[in-house]
Amino acid sequence: MLVALAVSSAAADTIVLKNGRRIVAASVTEEGDKVVYETPAGSMSLPKSIVVRVERDDYAYSNVSKEPVEAPVTAPQVEPVSGYDDIAAMVVHGDSIDFAYLARLEAEAKGAGTPESDKVAAAHHAAAQFLISKGDTDSAIDHYRQALVFAPNNVGLLLNLAVLYLHKSQFTTALDPLERARRIAPDSPDVAKLMGWAYYGANKLDLAVKEWTRADRLRPDPEVEHALAKAQRDSAEEESYREGETAHFSLKYYGGAAPELAHGILRALEDDFRDLESQLDYTPPDPISVILYTEEAFADITRAPSWAGALNDGRIRIPVQGLNGVTPDLARVLKHELTHSFVGQKSHGRAPTWLQEGIAQYMEGRRSSSTAGALIDAASQGTGVKLSSLEGSWMDLTGDSATLAYAWSLAAVESIIQTGGMGDISRLLDHLASSPSTSAALREALRLDYPDLEEQTLAFLKHEYVR
Repeated sequence: MLVALAVSSAAADTIVLKNGRRIVAASVTEEGDKVVYETPAGSMSLPKSIVVRVERDDYAYSNVSKEPVEAPVTAPQVEPVSGYDDIAAMVVHGDSIDFAYLARLEAEAKGAGTPESDKVAAAHHAAAQFLISKGDTDSAIDHYRQALVFAPNNVGLLLNLAVLYLHKSQFTTALDPLERARRIAPDSPDVAKLMGWAYYGANKLDLAVKEWTRADRLRPDPEVEHALAKAQRDSAEEESYREGETAHFSLKYYGGAAPELAHGILRALEDDFRDLESQLDYTPPDPISVILYTEEAFADITRAPSWAGALNDGRIRIPVQGLNGVTPDLARVLKHELTHSFVGQKSHGRAPTWLQEGIAQYMEGRRSSSTAGALIDAASQGTGVKLSSLEGSWMDLTGDSATLAYAWSLAAVESIIQTGGMGDISRLLDHLASSPSTSAALREALRLDYPDLEEQTLAFLKHEYVR
């Protein structure tokens, strides 16, 4: 190891071990169950099981990632009234809502009995479903709230409303209709399942575990079993953690971390919050959870790939072993991961991974100056990566593939900002929240399709960085 540490850092990678030790080495590769690297004394190897990650010197941020985890919050079936299909056809026709028909139904229901009120609730449910298909979540919420005026004890309506709040990351707000549903249907597995997600999102792990255990007992569900196992791992790890809180953050950190580090992290995050709030024109509705781990606990809890050195799956998870204050590198990681929270919530979880990672890198100060030439060469040789292939999870990418994905994503975001400013990014995120696909959102917000954006990105790189 002493020999390995003597390798010049000008062209070296860093192997981070679970015990916190860092090995600076050249030409680090993964071969089967081993990590192989070159030293002046020759080729050496380590068991992959003791390695947390490899930090690539040529692209230092290849060790930071986000795991896109979509909460399985599906809307339970609403019990339709007799003649629902006819009512729905009267409410929605010609690709629009007939508000005159809705008003007439409401007028007829005043002073009438339950059947007429149920018709109004069904009509608003139909209108809400139409708006959801169009991506207009806010208006759909208004219709569900109006439906509940006429059918306050309809559990299906309450749960559909809660699902919309959960998709908007309004976890504490979602608890109101869920608690009302619990009083009406105390043994509903759907209520327990969704309450688990609301409590998990609100960083109340013990309550989340309790609700998911109850849901699984009432009705076995693979989604609940997966969520419960993850929450139990988190709860067991964080049982002895200390806590801190500010207006926008709820922080937990392992007992060995210095309180000064936790306080410094919260101060840095609050500064970052204000900056992102201004640039992205968005304010997350609920406090954001932040967990500080040892290196080993981070690897065990997140199950992230070796190149992932921080993670945001709705909770910002960062290994901070050995740090006593907010270093410049840690400050960049914090800004990067917090950006994921803003982008994910503003887009209702529908931002593709390339856009998530591109914006996050841009916000933490990274630029494409060191990678522009390689990206241009790869594109000219036909070995470049297509943005459309980077929409989904990157968790199975190798280190080299992740490096290329990060570089191309940053370049694409830079080109968008250079062309239309941060307003274009904000507008694109808004369209993603309501569009049926990323391609549609690109066309609506930027008047570009994927080939156009890739061409624009290459032109930007050549103009900005190649001399």
